[in-house]
Amino acid sequence: MYIDLKKECRELLSDERDFIANCSNFASLIYLRIKSLNWVGFYFIIGDELLLGPFQGKPACIRIKMGNGVCGISAKNRKTIVVPNVHEFPGHIACDSASNSEIVIPLIKDNHLYGVLDIDSPAFDRFSKKDKDELEDLVKILVDCSDIEKIISYYQ
Repeated sequence: MYIDLKKECRELLSDERDFIANCSNFASLIYLRIKSLNWVGFYFIIGDELLLGPFQGKPACIRIKMGNGVCGISAKNRKTIVVPNVHEFPGHIACDSASNSEIVIPLIKDNHLYGVLDIDSPAFDRFSKKDKDELEDLVKILVDCSDIEKIISYYQ
């Protein structure tokens, strides 16, 4: 499935460099093609907060402080976090009570952190090591196909 998804992702994003537009299509693609998800979206670094970006799913938290919740900790540590059971994660921010597991992947280019991709599932223990590795590869495709650095000037 991931081989086809990566190919589809490259084809979808290859003719567009706008980061926001590409994030919108990327979130939709992941939401529609990967089973057992209830939220896929982006948070962008603005000062000491993460600001909600394009997403698929129910309305979400708009601002998250760096270091808070799974997204804030992933951003602060610049590392992917896989949470098998969000109810056991200290400081988890519950935007949708139906979410039971989560993966958050930092958006990094040239050693600069721009935000995170957040994916939630109603299934417990939804995200495997393979999912983590493949989703990180998909995020790399998004970052490489986009002028991600322009997000900074967009919010200034």
